[in-house]
Amino acid sequence: MSTLPFQRIAVIDIGKTNAKLVVIDASTGREIAVRKTANVVLPGPPYTHFDIDSLWAFIIATLTEFAAHPGFDALSITTHGASGVLLDKDGELALPVLDYEHLYPQDIQAAYAELRPDFAQTSSPLLSGGLNWGAQLHFQKEQFPQAFARVATILTYPQYWAYRLTGIAANEATSLGCHTDLWLPFDGTYSPLVDRLDVRSLMAPLRSAFDALGPMRPEIAKELGLSKLVPIYCGIHDSNASLLPHLIGFGTPCTVVSTGTWVISFAVGARPAHLDAARDTLVNVDANGSPVPSARFMGGREWDLMTHDLPSTTQDEEGAALRSVLDKDLMVLPSVVEGTGPFPARTACWTKQPASPAEHRVAASLYEALMTLTCLDLIASDGPIVVEGPFAGNWLYLAALHTLAERAVHASEATTGTAIGAALLTGIRLEVPMHEVRDTIEGLQAYADHWRRLTQTA
Repeated sequence: MSTLPFQRIAVIDIGKTNAKLVVIDASTGREIAVRKTANVVLPGPPYTHFDIDSLWAFIIATLTEFAAHPGFDALSITTHGASGVLLDKDGELALPVLDYEHLYPQDIQAAYAELRPDFAQTSSPLLSGGLNWGAQLHFQKEQFPQAFARVATILTYPQYWAYRLTGIAANEATSLGCHTDLWLPFDGTYSPLVDRLDVRSLMAPLRSAFDALGPMRPEIAKELGLSKLVPIYCGIHDSNASLLPHLIGFGTPCTVVSTGTWVISFAVGARPAHLDAARDTLVNVDANGSPVPSARFMGGREWDLMTHDLPSTTQDEEGAALRSVLDKDLMVLPSVVEGTGPFPARTACWTKQPASPAEHRVAASLYEALMTLTCLDLIASDGPIVVEGPFAGNWLYLAALHTLAERAVHASEATTGTAIGAALLTGIRLEVPMHEVRDTIEGLQAYADHWRRLTQTA
């Protein structure tokens, strides 16, 4: 009879919009405690940046609560990508943690475009603002040279929180391989950009996402009221955390669609003939260090923009509205968030105005599904499709994927799929609860064909 290495695992899960702490039951994968807070972006000075102090206060307060009940005996970490932390010799922030949506002066952007390696080397497209972490480092070094001169250590973002808890500095490949321009995914090493920026000596040592970096600092454990020092695991980029359970469960090939602020599609085992840097395709790196063709668009942000002021509607109301949406070819054309995704140069528009909130939501759901399918085509996705995150609860999105992809679609029932993936780093084995989608939508193919024709026109 096997013995589980841990009974309950606490997970720090910092997304772009919200931060969460979760306790996972190691035998069932059930989330037995969840707390969340907004991930606040401060306006500056010196630039828009994350409110690290508030996040740390939330982490400590929640871990104190969880230490009392239900308890935890290991801790893992997952965060959004496109972020890193600059520490001085005392382990304090040399500069605030830059919000990746901050836009840089044109001369800085032009200089960086000349400096960065080619897409053919890194499989990392040139993105807006600081979505390439290398662009952030370049901006900070050029604009704040005195502060940057104090930098002693550069950390990927999940590993910064591990450092706060353990005092051990590390970097990790899933965050380095997340369109940073700093990593060569097929070689498993740093790109020439680290030398062009002259930061190689500042990069923290590379560690596996599965490594236990060390025990929690004694003073923090005492503050939390823990009776023993729990191990802290290195951590992982959040979309790769979502991917990890399915690497184990479905094998190759398979497709994972991780939904949140970003909808990121992973084509495990795919070998696309060509990835298009101009359409937000790239190669990510999974927890095992393997390259994975990927595509993305800001689907969660787009959903919020399209539906935030709408009253709620029931599935029956949406089902009744679906036929009129299809009959009228009522659709949203991309892109609701410009400059990202498979149609970065397009500006969103409605072909007709919806007559009701239900029609509005139906068209928005079909838009999200069609954008996702476009991404899957771009990366030569194959095998069963697994949807995790908020869109796994959108029945119409799932039915549209199943209808148009013509292959199995599975919807994760985990409310925090990233947390389960992060918990797996501790050596436990879990199956993510999910169900296979059975619904199909009659007449959707003609609607989809029309949408695709319209997106190909100017």
